[in-house]
Amino acid sequence: MDLKTIKNLLKLIAESDVNEVELEEGNFKIRVKKRPDTIMREGSTPVYMSNPQPIEFHQPAGPATSTAASAPTPGPGASEFAPEPASTGDKQEDKYITVRSPIVGTFYRSPSPESEMFVNVGDNISKGSVLCIIEAMKIMNEIESEFSGKIVKILAENAQPVEFDQPLFLIDPS
Repeated sequence: MDLKTIKNLLKLIAESDVNEVELEEGNFKIRVKKRPDTIMREGSTPVYMSNPQPIEFHQPAGPATSTAASAPTPGPGASEFAPEPASTGDKQEDKYITVRSPIVGTFYRSPSPESEMFVNVGDNISKGSVLCIIEAMKIMNEIESEFSGKIVKILAENAQPVEFDQPLFLIDPS
């Protein structure tokens, strides 16, 4: 596919109501998305989301030797992290919930280098509180809390890469 054809295609997409187009010609493949998926929160700027992954919630089963029970995944609009009990071997820390990274990207504790951190150790948080941002492919993904509690430990370093399912926070839900 030549450059002129691609330019004409982009012009047609820009002038139409089509949001996304994917073309394949031989071993050449192009995908154009006019508007990224966005989430608007009241009083904030748009948050551009990458492809959300399904999540699972795990809650402690109790003091017995049984394993954590799994609940069904939430519907659309749910946050992109999976809290689960921390398993450090320490009985005190077994009651904490581990918040894990929903995507591969760069972990940021604040919206900009000059801004205050979203949360610090010892902070009480409520459901919907922003915990951090994970940047993936130049898209800033706000990670929000699905529950109330207290930040016990921050397990990721600011401005450092994180992997999918990497532990980010320990939170005491009590």
